[in-house]
Amino acid sequence: MAGLSASTPTPTEITVHQQSRMLEVAFSDGARFCIPFELLRVYSPSAEVKGHGPGQETLQTGKRDVNITALNSVGHYAIQPQFSDGHESGLYSWDYLYDLGARQDALWLDYEARLQAAGISRDDPMLVKSAGACSSH
Repeated sequence: MAGLSASTPTPTEITVHQQSRMLEVAFSDGARFCIPFELLRVYSPSAEVKGHGPGQETLQTGKRDVNITALNSVGHYAIQPQFSDGHESGLYSWDYLYDLGARQDALWLDYEARLQAAGISRDDPMLVKSAGACSSH
C-alpha cells in the first residue's frame, strides 16, 4: 500500500452515523464511502489485529454491533477511532480509509472466506489466545 503523497485524496468530511453504524467519508477527489464500523474494526491497522508480520493476523469476531465511541484526528494524515469493545490502537491513514471504502465488497468476501476456513461465525465471541500450557518436570 502506497504512503501519502500529493496525489492522495484527503477527507473533506467525516461523519459518524451511530444509528446505522457507518462512518461516512467524503474525499477531495469526489469519492464518498459509507464504511460499516464492523469492517473498520475487523480490518483495524493495529498490531493487535494485523500482527507483526504475515500469518500473525488475529481473525476478529463478534464485532457486528461494535460502535465508535470517539474519533480522534492524528495530525493531518489519519484518524484514530475508539471502539465500544475497548479497541483504540488503530491509526487509519487517509489512503487506508480510502482503500477500505473502495474495496469493501472484496474485503467482506475475504473476511467471510477466512471465517469459513476457520470454522467460525462472525458473531462468535473472540477467542482468547493462550500462551501455552505450563508443564512441570
